[in-house]
Amino acid sequence: MTEPSRPRYPADALTGLATDLLLAVGLAAAPARDVAHCLVEGDLLGHDTHGLGLLAPYLAEVDKGSMTREGEPGVLSARSAVAAWDGRRLPGPHLLRLAIDWARPRAREHGQATVTIQRSHHIACLAAFLEPVARDGLLIEIFSSDPNAASVAPFGGTRPVFTPNPMAIGIPTSGDPILVDISASITTNGMTARLHGAGQKGRHRWWLDAGGEPTDDPSVLFASPAGTLLPLGGLDAGHKGYGLALMVEAFTGALGGRGRAQAAEGWGANVLVRLTDPTAFGGDAAFRAETDWLATACRDNPPRTPGQPVRLPGQRGLALKAAQLRDGVALHPSILPALAPWSTRFKLPLPESIAP
Repeated sequence: MTEPSRPRYPADALTGLATDLLLAVGLAAAPARDVAHCLVEGDLLGHDTHGLGLLAPYLAEVDKGSMTREGEPGVLSARSAVAAWDGRRLPGPHLLRLAIDWARPRAREHGQATVTIQRSHHIACLAAFLEPVARDGLLIEIFSSDPNAASVAPFGGTRPVFTPNPMAIGIPTSGDPILVDISASITTNGMTARLHGAGQKGRHRWWLDAGGEPTDDPSVLFASPAGTLLPLGGLDAGHKGYGLALMVEAFTGALGGRGRAQAAEGWGANVLVRLTDPTAFGGDAAFRAETDWLATACRDNPPRTPGQPVRLPGQRGLALKAAQLRDGVALHPSILPALAPWSTRFKLPLPESIAP
């Protein structure tokens, strides 16, 4: 069944609406700007479960005081090129922007710089942070977990221990950067909630019910007792996703100093951000020669399915972003209805769609 065409909206109008709504609910100016930019960037890149679809729940979090409205992160420790912050439940996209700004000059000076953040609020779409840093010639890595929730069981188990534990890497090349954004689970909580809300099934058996039986029904995650998301690799190779989940937990909660061993505080994140300057290692020219070769070898690889050439991670997202900046952002039909009550409350009109 073909999905009906989605209405399109100017990206700047969506950013303006998101900023105005966040300001109206009480978020300070800099966090409001950073959150709005990140959410619209998520939609531009095609990550529509982690774009403006998060704005309504973010507004609710600010409104009830679960997302901190202003201020700076606390510094738990800092050395020349590493720091550990207490995010104080400030908006995740704002904390990520601050961490990247802190790490960028230190990576240039020392070769690498790393920031861990505990007690961040949710950080939205990881891919939204990659492109500018990678285009600037720096390798960027982001790892995230939410110690306050659990929906993924360890491979072979049936009780949730982890969240999907996403990881993202921006890799410079001589052309467009390679943008990797994956998780340690086979699907995400956001996609699960969307399918469940629409009464739809998954394309494959991505979940286990509470008894450990595989299913294509996302509703098992909302049952009592609840099921779980399968780790990346599924029933055949889920030990690999399980290993990645443990790695992300070590990089975020363990290094950051606060994780699942502590009491839950609500929807949030632990984060690690690491920037690397290739000039401090084998050199920028050698780095790009290698990444260019790899990019060409992948793109030129004979496709398994005729007419479906191999793509690099991020290639489709960057092409989609360029098209949507030109033609308007095709929003998922659930997004603006979720924002309508906030629009009415603050007398901020929703944007008009672009005529076909």
